[in-house]
Amino acid sequence: MAARDITTGAPAHVAIIMDGNGRWATSRGWPRLVGHRRGAERVRSIVEAAPQLGIRYLTLYAFSTENWKRSTEEVIGLMALFSRYIQSEADRLAQQGVRMRFIGARHRLDDKLQALMAGIEERTRNNDRLHLTVAINYGGRDEILRAARDFASDVAAGRARPEDLDDATFSGHLDTADIPDPDLVIRTSGETRISNFLLWQCAYAEYEFTPTLWPDFTPEEMAEIVSRFGTRERRFGGALTA
Repeated sequence: MAARDITTGAPAHVAIIMDGNGRWATSRGWPRLVGHRRGAERVRSIVEAAPQLGIRYLTLYAFSTENWKRSTEEVIGLMALFSRYIQSEADRLAQQGVRMRFIGARHRLDDKLQALMAGIEERTRNNDRLHLTVAINYGGRDEILRAARDFASDVAAGRARPEDLDDATFSGHLDTADIPDPDLVIRTSGETRISNFLLWQCAYAEYEFTPTLWPDFTPEEMAEIVSRFGTRERRFGGALTA
């Protein structure tokens, strides 16, 4: 029989597409931003639960490169919410041993938000209990294009040769260069697409799609999903043979 990889226990890295905030609010007759605020509150409980489930890395998809197409009011509200979250959670995350970092193209974000992001990254850089990554103005295709341009610049400057490019080298130019690839990706809200999220990194990730809207996604449900992950066989392209 060919060698096979069998996952036991918790996934080391869980990535979550946090979907359904707007629908959660509108179904109750409330503005979409109310749903986003409730979704931000849900982040706290999931972050607190992750280490207890054996998760070392947690990546959250907060704002995509396509989300700029939403209404100006919603985009402004989301940016303000990101700033408030960083300010309100900084002490808690630092005390809980959480290292926080961000991925995505920052140039389009306002200076105040960029400064807050850089500040909490520096403050928590030595923490190791949980590595929390938040994707803001992030798109998988955009990330791959930026990485390709970065490597091309190295070649043009004489720092690398085209033939030097392999999986590991290319991964080193991605936003997630020092983060292991996700083992498990969860998408809430019942949608079954990956929405341009970590396209390179999730080549062999396991996926779970739940109908639960993000504000209603509890640590208990995440624990159930993590438990199911422990029963899956992961062969990374290999095949079982008799």
